[in-house]
Amino acid sequence: MAETIFAKIIRGEVPCHRVHEDSHVLAFLDVHPLSRGHTLVIPKEHAATLDALSDESAAAIGRILPRICRAVMRVTGAKAYNVLQNNGVGAHQAVFHVHFHIIPKFEAGEGLGIVWAGRPLGTSGAELAAEIIASMG
Repeated sequence: MAETIFAKIIRGEVPCHRVHEDSHVLAFLDVHPLSRGHTLVIPKEHAATLDALSDESAAAIGRILPRICRAVMRVTGAKAYNVLQNNGVGAHQAVFHVHFHIIPKFEAGEGLGIVWAGRPLGTSGAELAAEIIASMG
């Protein structure tokens, strides 16, 4: 797997403003933030996409992510925020190491902008759900 900037940050070769670190997870401020408090949360385990991440690392992120969100909200005073996680080039992933963005959203439009173009699920929902359940085995 290709070396990423996050691997260098984890090893301490590239500096960052750390807000949390334990044996499984590192969280630090984004150097190109969309808003004040924009924080990245990454597993120390290298996995390019979330589906490739171990259950242990995923659980560690799941335990700390809400706590970091609460802290970012308290410090920034933001009343809303996005948690964003992209997987693959087609989903706009730029660094191929799993990472979650915590992006505070402010009244002035600072933060993540999203256009949601959903469409009705339709009658295939039951069949699709059954296929996903079977695949989880």
